[in-house]
Amino acid sequence: MSARSNTAAPIASAPVVSSSAAAPESEDPLCAAPLPVLGRDVTVPLVTGGEVTYAALDYAASAPALQRVWDDVAAYAPYYGSVHRGAGYLSQLSTDLFENSRVTVHEFLDCRDGDQVVFTRSTTDSLNLLAAALPADCRVFVFETEHHASLLPWRGAQVTYLDAPRDPAEAVATLERALAGREPHGPALVCVTGASNVTGELWPVKELAAAAHAHGARIVLDAAQLAPHHPVSVRDLDVDWVAFSGHKLYAPFGSGVLAGRADWLQAAEPYLAGGGASRKVARRTDGGVDVEWHTTAARHEAGSPNVIGVHSIASACKALTEAGFDRLVAREQQLVAKVRAGLAEVPQVKVLSLFGDDAPRVGVISFVVEGWNSSHFAAALSAEYGIGVRDGLFCAHPLVRTLLGTDPQDPGECGAPEAEPGERSLNAIRVSFGAGTPDEHVERFVGAVKELVTDGARWNYHTEDGRCVPAV
Repeated sequence: MSARSNTAAPIASAPVVSSSAAAPESEDPLCAAPLPVLGRDVTVPLVTGGEVTYAALDYAASAPALQRVWDDVAAYAPYYGSVHRGAGYLSQLSTDLFENSRVTVHEFLDCRDGDQVVFTRSTTDSLNLLAAALPADCRVFVFETEHHASLLPWRGAQVTYLDAPRDPAEAVATLERALAGREPHGPALVCVTGASNVTGELWPVKELAAAAHAHGARIVLDAAQLAPHHPVSVRDLDVDWVAFSGHKLYAPFGSGVLAGRADWLQAAEPYLAGGGASRKVARRTDGGVDVEWHTTAARHEAGSPNVIGVHSIASACKALTEAGFDRLVAREQQLVAKVRAGLAEVPQVKVLSLFGDDAPRVGVISFVVEGWNSSHFAAALSAEYGIGVRDGLFCAHPLVRTLLGTDPQDPGECGAPEAEPGERSLNAIRVSFGAGTPDEHVERFVGAVKELVTDGARWNYHTEDGRCVPAV
């Protein structure tokens, strides 16, 4: 066990907790119960008096931990030990757990034989790792619609930013034109999201991958918003890499994943230099140091790894697989339909969309309300109804600005964060949910939106430290 690899060793008496993975209450997928999540019974105070069970509707930012994940982490915690090279029992057990987690993620993503699973800190970290591994003179192509984690890491490369498409076919055609016209015709990488963190709309990943490969390019899928909601198959989508974060996959313990082809990763300098990434270090006669780096995933996993974070991701992968994505998707789509139908009944609400009302989407919906600043509206949802949503530009500034256009926003009692001189302050509201969301949470949300638009807020609000908060 002295060297890291993608090959799992048999785990010795590893603690396993599986009893908290709830079985659906009915064979009808539309009647399936939400998966138990940590914090589902937490109550929060209301400014108007009393308390209410918190409605966590900000899954797109960070999803609550599945109860199954928390139980598995708690069961393992007493057995925690250093990973790799340790001779003690707990070290060996932890090493087995770590490497078996790699196999679990490989299976969860339906990776190809030979693909590597590298554990990182997050999607952002994964894409920065890949950016550091690009071959010389590699061109990068990315739509302006991406989350900043996909938009910004490519600082050492020549980047072509593509305009926001208005339907999936336009996205494919835009990419094909850009790739065909690149000069010189060298290595290229396309970075694309699987599901928008702003609109929730699904992107034509398989078609974009085919277009990329037809023009000699590779493609990386940002699955941060896709993997928690839909099965992701590297083989079927034919993407070269996929990146996602544990904290959006109901495993908020500080780990992420970059999985895919090994060649660029093996050829690159280690992402971080240090112990674990190095296989052999020796002094030279001239006083310097020679280093032989690992060629496995360990090459880019220097330092003591986050075993608990990695274990939590593997636990979440197992929990979602065992629950059945068909059932989870069917139930989530019922919630999506309920929210969209409710918002459609309020003329003052404008839902943001790139591809139109009929586009398939996950449980992520952004909107603005006529006569309200979005920060004010979100603050009222929290303070008066116990509903947690997000307001702002969602780390996707170009996309939200494109979608909002020149629509004015009333500053209300308190506005969005200060804009740059000469710019209007723009922001939107995002509601997002998933496998752990009870029906009551989305029903309360829809009712609260209607009530706020009709009757207004029942409390006064002001700006404090850049946030809209209830006035005391």
